[in-house]
Amino acid sequence: MKFNYQAFKAIYLHEMDRFKRTLGQSLLSPVLSTSLYFIVFGSVIGGYVENIDGISYGSYIVPGLLMLTLLTQSISNTSFGIFFPKFNGTIYEILAAPISTFEIVLAFVGAGATKTLIVGVVIFITSTFFVEVYVQKPFLMIMLLILVAFTFALFGFLIGLMSSNFEQMSVVPTLVITPMVFLGGSLYSLDMLPPFWQTVTYFNPVVYLINGLRYSFYGVSDFNIWISIGSMIIFLVICVIAVSTLLKRGYNIKS
Repeated sequence: MKFNYQAFKAIYLHEMDRFKRTLGQSLLSPVLSTSLYFIVFGSVIGGYVENIDGISYGSYIVPGLLMLTLLTQSISNTSFGIFFPKFNGTIYEILAAPISTFEIVLAFVGAGATKTLIVGVVIFITSTFFVEVYVQKPFLMIMLLILVAFTFALFGFLIGLMSSNFEQMSVVPTLVITPMVFLGGSLYSLDMLPPFWQTVTYFNPVVYLINGLRYSFYGVSDFNIWISIGSMIIFLVICVIAVSTLLKRGYNIKS
């Protein structure tokens, strides 16, 4: 089947236009949150923790805060993007159009990932006003940012597809992803934890993502970089299979 570029472009640009209409809110909120993290954690706690692995504490937490933004924004952007057409009934117009399931998913996920990466760049620039930030492996950093943005945008699409109301849609980002990021070494090194809690942390998948991104910045990580990349690829494949299956069955849409 030939790729319907016009249909893909229409959905993609519609989602990006919605982002432009709420640009102030979409960018201001993450910037304010990140600034507060640097003021509270970077300044206050950084006064007690001078450096970790030879890196100043303020600089050390940049990858963790960036990952927090990427995960929450990519999920919320795409979950709302697919849920709102379900809520107002316009999803049926999309399903009736001559566009494949692949093109629908690619358009929503591509727009969600694009919006997330734009916010991520703004957060990165914001961090440079508070601490010294340097990137040892820029190509690895870009690859990880794109991989994380697209993978969790697809996960957000899955959440929006399965959710029946706004409350269900906000459960995973608020009660699952955010705690996992904070407990995944975003603000500290795993070496600072007691042995028992280090072992518990190994079962947190987000810790591998944060360490992978931190490795691209400063060349330090508690794990092998390939564990981070491999875990993301596996999760991406799982999300692709789940979304494809649910869309073909019309789960929570056609019913």
